[in-house]
Amino acid sequence: MANTSENTENQKDTSSRATSARAQQQPREQSQSPMQVLRGACAQLAELTGMEAESVSSFERTEDGWTLNVEVLELARVPDTMSLLASYEVELDANGELSGYRRVRRYERGRSDRS
Repeated sequence: MANTSENTENQKDTSSRATSARAQQQPREQSQSPMQVLRGACAQLAELTGMEAESVSSFERTEDGWTLNVEVLELARVPDTMSLLASYEVELDANGELSGYRRVRRYERGRSDRS
């Protein structure tokens, strides 16, 4: 009987390790609120570029995750209206992890787009 009890315990231990390994291999798709996604994207972009996000000008859910346009202060000048800003397109996976970014536009703070 003791042998059967040991076998049962070994099977439980092996089963729980296999379940744990599968959980680690599968990406966790967490349901995040839009604000959590925005904050996470801005923080990740700032960590990679060394520049803080000033605002998010667009935000869209895609098949693979999220796409955002983030406005960043690239070069501060005096007066402030002459500072250089840039618009970055940021791509996130379904878990909110940054998967890529690129600068799509650079402009002076005091200038608007021409229509």
